[in-house]
Amino acid sequence: MPLLKALASSLPELKTTLRLARIPDTPEGYLRKTATLALFLAFAITLIVFGFTKSPFALVAFPFVFAFGAIYFYNYASVIVKKQARFINQELVYATRYLIIQLESGIPLYATFDNLARSYEHVGKVFAEINEKMNLGTPLTDALNETIENCPSDDMRKILWQILNSLRVGSEVTPAIQNVLDQVVREQKIAVVEYGRKLNPMAMLYMMIAIIVPSLGTTMLVVMATFIGFKLGLSVLLVLAGLLLFIQFMFLAMIRSSRPAVEL
Repeated sequence: MPLLKALASSLPELKTTLRLARIPDTPEGYLRKTATLALFLAFAITLIVFGFTKSPFALVAFPFVFAFGAIYFYNYASVIVKKQARFINQELVYATRYLIIQLESGIPLYATFDNLARSYEHVGKVFAEINEKMNLGTPLTDALNETIENCPSDDMRKILWQILNSLRVGSEVTPAIQNVLDQVVREQKIAVVEYGRKLNPMAMLYMMIAIIVPSLGTTMLVVMATFIGFKLGLSVLLVLAGLLLFIQFMFLAMIRSSRPAVEL
C-alpha cells in the first residue's frame, strides 16, 4: 500500500529496531501487521461495549481503540529490544568478570566465548552467535563487528567494542575490558540510587490514585446515587472496575519498567 510505504519511509529507525528485535519482517510488513491487529482489536472492543450498553455511541470508541492498539502493537518491537537488553544487562557484570578470569588464565578467546555461551543464558547467546559466525568461516573481527551491530544492549556493545579494538591494535584485551566493566558498574550503582529516589514518590502516587481515590470515589458515587435516586447498573460498575484494574496495571508496569537491570 502506498500509505504504508510512505509511513515506513518516514520511520527510518523502525528497520534498526526490527533488526535488533530479530523480527524478520520488513518495515512495511510490520506496519501492515500492526494495522491489522489494531483493526481487529477495535472491532472486538466496540462489539463488546455495544453488547453491554446497546447504545450506538459505542461506535465512538472504535477510532480511539484503533489508535491505542496501533501504538501498542507498533511498540512491540521496541519492547522486545528493551527486554532483551535488560536480560543481558542483568548478567553482564558477572559474565564479564568470568570473561576476564578466563582470559587471564590463558584460555583462548574462542574457548572463552564457548564457555560463556554455556554458562550464561542471555549473554551466552551473544558469544554463541560470535562463535557460530566463526565456525562458518567469518573472521573474528568481522564476527564481532556484525554482532555489535545486532546487539540490543549498549553496555554489551561497549564490552565487545573493547575486545574488537584490542584485537585490531594487538594490545592486551583484559585491561581494556576491566576499564569498561568498572564504568558499567559505576553506572549501575548510580541507576540504583536514582531508582531508590524515585520509588517513594511513585509508591505514594500509586496509593493516592490507584487505591485511595478509587475507593473513596466509588463510595461517594454510591452514596450520591442513593440520594438522587440514580440507579447504578452492572455495566457501570464493571466499567469502573475495569478502569481501576487498568490504572493499577499501568502503575505496576511503570514501576517495574523503571527498575534498573542490575546484578552487582
